[in-house]
Amino acid sequence: MSGESIRIRHPRRTSSDAVAGWTFLSPWIIGFVFFSGLPIFFSFLLSLTRWNMLGDPQFVGLENYQNLLSGDSELLRTLQVTFVFTIINVAVTIAMSLLLAVLLNLNVRFTPVFQFFYYVPTIMPSVVMTSAMILIFNSQLGIVNYIMQSLGVASPPNWTGSSTLVWVVVGVASVYTFATGQAMLVFSAALKDVPGELYEAASLDGANSWNQFWRITIPAISPMLLFNTVVATVNSFNGSFALLFPLTGGGPGDATKVISLLIYEKAFRTFSMGEASALAVVLFVIVAAITAVQFRLSDNSAAE
Repeated sequence: MSGESIRIRHPRRTSSDAVAGWTFLSPWIIGFVFFSGLPIFFSFLLSLTRWNMLGDPQFVGLENYQNLLSGDSELLRTLQVTFVFTIINVAVTIAMSLLLAVLLNLNVRFTPVFQFFYYVPTIMPSVVMTSAMILIFNSQLGIVNYIMQSLGVASPPNWTGSSTLVWVVVGVASVYTFATGQAMLVFSAALKDVPGELYEAASLDGANSWNQFWRITIPAISPMLLFNTVVATVNSFNGSFALLFPLTGGGPGDATKVISLLIYEKAFRTFSMGEASALAVVLFVIVAAITAVQFRLSDNSAAE
């Protein structure tokens, strides 16, 4: 037997480490169970009932889901609008956060100051930000139309009154959401981990900055690009109400009525809590499916 001592981990020590680990996790577990798990469970139970917030809920089984899937249901149209919003929101969020992260990683002075000013708009309350957007794009008093008139445009458009141009306003507002600032910090950290030797070798081979960006930067940060894309997608579904309700209210018409706005309408305007809960379950299933795709893609990326 060699002279090296063999350390044997005592079962009691392992048990105490497990208890300590579960103790540290317990606040999150308790919070998830009471503030996420139980509401999801009761929302599903409520989706099987008919209830207008007066009296007792009446069990109707899958009737609410059948109504949602019927031919005259708003669900299909609302889902189409939801996916349009998600595509625009995610594209703007990822593009702008990556651009800001690249600017932050340039070799310039006062980078922390720039990072501070880039991030500040993302922590602005949504109501304040959307109110500013409404004023900026106002057809009569907005600065955008004022600039267009100064450039010779005789009749600037009514941005929030057009079912097409309203998406421009939504896209600009998406830049100032929390998801953009969060993704910017993740991208900034990922860019710092890209080896500088790769850029030096590419420069020696004659590659310009654009080629270096697409052939070195993007492949190197692809795991974080996937992560930010999935997180931004989930945030678009879950956070669409906070952005669109004060900005457009679902209008003009139903042009920007996403599923979260439909849930609000069913619950607090028509007081159909059963249908609202069924819509919430549908939204939960969509977000869960996207999360499952995230894990699958992450596993594939790790395997490669």
